[in-house]
Amino acid sequence: MLEPILGSLVREQVLLFIHNHGEGYAREISRFFKASLDSVQKQLKRLQSGYVLKSVRKGKTLIYSFNEDYQYLKALRVLLEGINKSDFEKNKEMTGRTSNSRKTGRIGKRVSIKYYNRMSEIH
Repeated sequence: MLEPILGSLVREQVLLFIHNHGEGYAREISRFFKASLDSVQKQLKRLQSGYVLKSVRKGKTLIYSFNEDYQYLKALRVLLEGINKSDFEKNKEMTGRTSNSRKTGRIGKRVSIKYYNRMSEIH
């Protein structure tokens, strides 16, 4: 849903997960959405370097949450709130890898198109 604005389906998934759970770590998010761990880690680092997220180390694990000092956090939360929890669960179900996306080594457009086609059927 937000991929055209955010530029990445995995970035959208990361933000939705943090929004709905309050915090999360890379492996947890990647398992939840059946996304590659590497892609999730890259997006978490990118969002942290942009001050959207902050991290706290608990043992060996980095736990990410929203950075309350991020100046556009309120607007981002409003945007993410537009995607209600049922859409969040549907997003989870519809974003698993396809055999074609494995060949390309990315989640990419094939899953994205499948996702948007299903979402348009639902709404």
